[in-house]
Amino acid sequence: MKIAAFIALAGAMCAAPALADTTVIHAGALVIDAESQPRGPSTITVTDGKIVSVADGFTAAPAQAVTVDLKDKTVVPGMVDLHVHLTGDPGGDFWKGAVEPDEWDVVVGAKNARLTALAGFTTVREAGSGPASAFSLRRGTAEGFIDGPRIVAAGPSLAIVGGHGDVSGFRPEVNELLDSGFTCTGAVECAEKVRLASQNGADIIKITATGGVLSQQGRGLEAHFTSAEMKSIADTAHSLGLKVMAHAHGARGIEAAARAGIDSIEHGTYLDEAAARAMKDNGTVLVPTLMAFKGVTERLGQGVYTPVVEDKILDVAETARVFMGKALRWGVPIAFGTDAGVFGHGRNAGEFALMVEQGMSHRDAFAAATTHAARVLGLENEIGRIAPGYSADLIAVEANPLDDTSTLENVDWVMVRGRVID
Repeated sequence: MKIAAFIALAGAMCAAPALADTTVIHAGALVIDAESQPRGPSTITVTDGKIVSVADGFTAAPAQAVTVDLKDKTVVPGMVDLHVHLTGDPGGDFWKGAVEPDEWDVVVGAKNARLTALAGFTTVREAGSGPASAFSLRRGTAEGFIDGPRIVAAGPSLAIVGGHGDVSGFRPEVNELLDSGFTCTGAVECAEKVRLASQNGADIIKITATGGVLSQQGRGLEAHFTSAEMKSIADTAHSLGLKVMAHAHGARGIEAAARAGIDSIEHGTYLDEAAARAMKDNGTVLVPTLMAFKGVTERLGQGVYTPVVEDKILDVAETARVFMGKALRWGVPIAFGTDAGVFGHGRNAGEFALMVEQGMSHRDAFAAATTHAARVLGLENEIGRIAPGYSADLIAVEANPLDDTSTLENVDWVMVRGRVID
């Protein structure tokens, strides 16, 4: 009899629908997006990771829901950083690949994913990593095994042989051993590598369109890929439903990338008016990564970088303080990205002060890290706003960031996809 009763109870439990996971958040003030005026006391209801309602005032929570009291805080959308390297930390980058196993990247990435989320960045675009490390992190944060943001991952960057993004600085046999397999020469081979990246799980294609500051070459920062190669990369990626982000410093490399159909320019240091015009004409977005330049200059003279790299940092330092302001005046669309990993993760919000110093308003800077960044990712109907149907990516700060983005440097509470990260 007891066994029969147990079986009946178990059957009833299996037949009953699972209870929804609901959280009710009481916010003292609410910024639903960068375009709207702040609201007063509000209630946000989240069920199974999605926002289901936003109401004025403090409404009662349904039975069995969790209530979060943020009545003394301003709740705003979680921020987006379009350029991070979660699997890396600053300093000594050129030699680490020769001494550290690929698995260590995931350990470092798990640490940095948590720091990034706690800093208020609930979505990131991972802009180049080992063959599988960022993809493992992407799955780990999505499934809740690792505390961290939503990750849009590129995986290995496409580069020219011996260019920025390829292995260099070692003996030839070591360079060959460490080769990622994603270098290409000619339009056909470059198209093949885009397809290979897609096959292996890339959400976006990252290319190094010009030389770079931290690579072990003193050959300048102009175009690496030919225009035909970049067009092949862009056309192939777009045919697969993928966007392309291009590391690019030199003006002619930026211009060629924009004309080839590349979707975003990362860094853009030596942007000139002709390159800016090409970006505007083709809808190419600038991701300025101002914190990267700040981060590398902080480490000058400490033996962190080789003499070749130190010279390039010194050459680019002054331009880095003004180029985004020029882009702004020329009407280039700008979205938020930092290059975290070149500097310590968790300091991402320091980018806002640098953007404002170069002429951007606080409101526009906040938009660059929310609605504009979401649009760059093609996720504008999922993230970047607080509205029913959107992912529950929320943060709480002391004040209204539309008036002063410095408040975003101290985040008090974070929710990513409906999960609170303590």
